[in-house]
Amino acid sequence: MIIGIIQIHSMPAMVEKNVQHGIEMYQEAVQKGAELIAFPELWTCGYYLETPQFEEAITHNASILKTFCELAKKNQTVIILPMPVKKDKKLYIGLYIIEKDGRIIADYQKSFLWGREQNYFTHGERKYTPVTTSLGKIGTLICYDIEFPEPSRLLALQGAKIIFVPSVWSIPALNRWEIQLPARALDNTVFLVGINNVGEGACGNSKILSPMGKVIARGSADKEEVICVDVDLRQLDGIRTRIPYLKEYEPNLTPGGIEK
Repeated sequence: MIIGIIQIHSMPAMVEKNVQHGIEMYQEAVQKGAELIAFPELWTCGYYLETPQFEEAITHNASILKTFCELAKKNQTVIILPMPVKKDKKLYIGLYIIEKDGRIIADYQKSFLWGREQNYFTHGERKYTPVTTSLGKIGTLICYDIEFPEPSRLLALQGAKIIFVPSVWSIPALNRWEIQLPARALDNTVFLVGINNVGEGACGNSKILSPMGKVIARGSADKEEVICVDVDLRQLDGIRTRIPYLKEYEPNLTPGGIEK
């Protein structure tokens, strides 16, 4: 499949402007042949906001979802669409997965909150379940979630072939971005896609990693980009034969372990 990454500069609190620009970048990815297109964390509204601004951003969610469901159906693309969400009067950092036919087939809420996020948001459920799409079985985590080994391992043990990680990863934390994403790809022999913002303190460097932990494609540190790469999931069987981490792993070592 051809994966499209939208590395965008989200303007704080400017939801309509961000969404319109995101649609333009999405269309560029479609023109490049992308079949699965992923946006970064909190891209609709930006990261450094206060609770009232996140509350305001959420009022746009219904129209944003409607628009992207229509775009997914029209262009026959799977879309990973992060945004702030509200459930039972609680704020979450979330995402939706939209199928090619325009249906929302799954949602996920960030399960580990970093620093200041705990002042505004609620932890999502620490349950990690892959989603079967028309393009294959995928997993989703959000930013800080990938810094813990267990969530990605649980997704891989349940058959995820690609893990997507929408993020707002900061410039001071770039070293961790460069270490932890390749490690999670190699540890679990999965393709891993890190989708980052640029500007407003984010370090860019969005990347697609092979199951060997090698960088297949990388974005710049400070420029908006649409990055599209053809990923062959058929490589997984051969790689996992040569590096049998998952076959020889004892699932009970992971809390919430999955039986083979």
